Amino acid sequence: MSGRIIAVYSLKGGVGKTTIAVNLAWASAALSARRTLLWDLDAQAAATWILGGDSGGPRAEKTILGALNPEKLVRDTAVPRLGLLPADASLRGLDVAFHELDKKKRVAKLAQRLAHDHDRILIDCPPGLSGTADQILRAADLVVVPVIPSPLSRRALATIADHLDARNTPDAPLLPVFTMVDRRRALHRAALEAEPDWPVIPMASAFEAMSEARAPLGSYAPRRALGVAAITGLWQRIERALSGK
Repeated sequence: MSGRIIAVYSLKGGVGKTTIAVNLAWASAALSARRTLLWDLDAQAAATWILGGDSGGPRAEKTILGALNPEKLVRDTAVPRLGLLPADASLRGLDVAFHELDKKKRVAKLAQRLAHDHDRILIDCPPGLSGTADQILRAADLVVVPVIPSPLSRRALATIADHLDARNTPDAPLLPVFTMVDRRRALHRAALEAEPDWPVIPMASAFEAMSEARAPLGSYAPRRALGVAAITGLWQRIERALSGK
């Protein structure tokens, strides 16, 4: 059986998308001992940076379009069992390339190919409603959607759901996750009370320091109990959802 594919997706940046993707990849490899791949498809390459990688030149787009073998670009990370397929700035032109070449299922086919060698694939998606994002969402078994506890972010989640409902293809279930939560704020507390079943990732300075440490939270600050416990709980929720599917 091929591995499962989890996309971490948001309409906009700044909601903790990459932080969640990197930490879930760590949880898959370190806590579940699964052969895990983090596939960075965001042209900003933040996940690539955090995991100690570099782009090595504009090759990410060529990999997706079939000019390069993706398996040869997968790199080991400092986390045992966790590999990285890095991003670079060439991904900014991916939507245009898909349109010109009419490759509507390329990401899904490549993801399935990679899933033969990995138990779990975490995809750090580019933000926004785009052709690339559509392909990723179509390929995923589960879509994790970070949501800041505010009306605008929850409206963005509704936009994603409406967009998926408008398509004539079966879609992966959405798992909304409250991120950057500050329980001292009345607005945040009210949002959590309105959706008590959503997982919660707290606001914590340790998450912000990941880009400096260039490591997942569980690797460089395992004693930060609140943050690590939140990631662990979210990962267990994902594993249950995937096993149920």
